[in-house]
Amino acid sequence: MHFVTVVSSREEEDQATFMIDSLHSFGGELRESCVWIFCPGAYVPQTFSSLKNVEVWPLEMEIPYRHYDLADKVFACARAEEMLDAQPGSLAWINLDCLFVNPPLLFDLGPAFDAALRPVHLRNVGSTVGEPLDEYWKTIYDCIGVEAGVWTVESFVDGQTIRPYFNTHCFSINPAKGILQAWRKYFQALVSDCAFQAGPCQDELHRVFLHQVVLSALIMKSLDRDRILMLPPEYSYPLHLQQMIPPSRQFKSLNSTVCTVYEEADVLAGIEVADPLRSWLMEHR
Repeated sequence: MHFVTVVSSREEEDQATFMIDSLHSFGGELRESCVWIFCPGAYVPQTFSSLKNVEVWPLEMEIPYRHYDLADKVFACARAEEMLDAQPGSLAWINLDCLFVNPPLLFDLGPAFDAALRPVHLRNVGSTVGEPLDEYWKTIYDCIGVEAGVWTVESFVDGQTIRPYFNTHCFSINPAKGILQAWRKYFQALVSDCAFQAGPCQDELHRVFLHQVVLSALIMKSLDRDRILMLPPEYSYPLHLQQMIPPSRQFKSLNSTVCTVYEEADVLAGIEVADPLRSWLMEHR
């Protein structure tokens, strides 16, 4: 089991330390899993040498992709997959703004699954079932060579039935499948496609979520449906969207989640927090 993330600033070092400390404190049997931190450019972090099972690696990115939205996530995952050299197992990407609250056992794929993911929180650029593919999705599907398919997912917060479209705050992939290196390949191709970038992908929203749509299309192409574990909502729970979540889907206690996403939110706001988690958060704020 390997966890992967990217750090490129002093502030992100602090976030990463907070996330890793939560894994060490609440990760159960996965608490001592290896964490690989990739650092793009010339940035050299200062704070990870004292953390157990944490390894820091440089991340090389070609100039055209260095400043594209969230390209570092794509390149870090691909590089980690390369380093594991097709070994079967579980490679989990974790955003810096994720907090572990309980053992994330479902990230350990075992023999039954090759991927574990959540549907997106909000539809955003998602493709609604029953409507033709727009030029954005059609170009991505054509580039990757994937059919539109017949199965669907439901976005968690706004409850839209859409074509498979997965959240990438946290997910787990079997590195033996080569999906993450293919992710980089097709992401690079679409970023380099001038007509696509000037047309369907010209606005900020479509650029920000390009990496997410490309991975979703690759999952559809590469894996049978029964090899994909749809994670329950306690994984990648969107605390930053708590006020938008329908009451029937809201978690009332942070302690009931496994891995929660806080983004810019105060992690103690809008949800109950009980000890020992509350005391841990007060100590680590």
